[in-house]
Amino acid sequence: MKYRILIVDDSPLLRATARRAVLQAGATPALVREAQNGKEALDLLAEEPADVVLLDINMPVMDGFQFVEAKAKIPALAATKVALVTTEGNRKRLDRMSQLGVEHYLRKPFEPEELRSLVKALFEEK
Repeated sequence: MKYRILIVDDSPLLRATARRAVLQAGATPALVREAQNGKEALDLLAEEPADVVLLDINMPVMDGFQFVEAKAKIPALAATKVALVTTEGNRKRLDRMSQLGVEHYLRKPFEPEELRSLVKALFEEK
């Protein structure tokens, strides 16, 4: 699978778990990158866009909302899909993400198969 994936989460353990799951879904290791927060993610995307961003909401420096709002202002990232992978359960906050164009959501903790299925579904939409 030749899709570029960016995993954005402040938890090193979650990033490692997500990396394993996307690699098991068929992603190419060299095309999977990681960021600790939204700011770092935007910096990485400025260097090289991604096809899919797996995004946590609650992070220091720049949270998921701020990331999605900033990403929307960058035309070069318009085709980059964002899927939430988060502990966030507040319906209003999740609805706000939906209004910002984030259509996919996976609640942590998750089973690796759930993340693999999400990634495969995102790729099939491309």
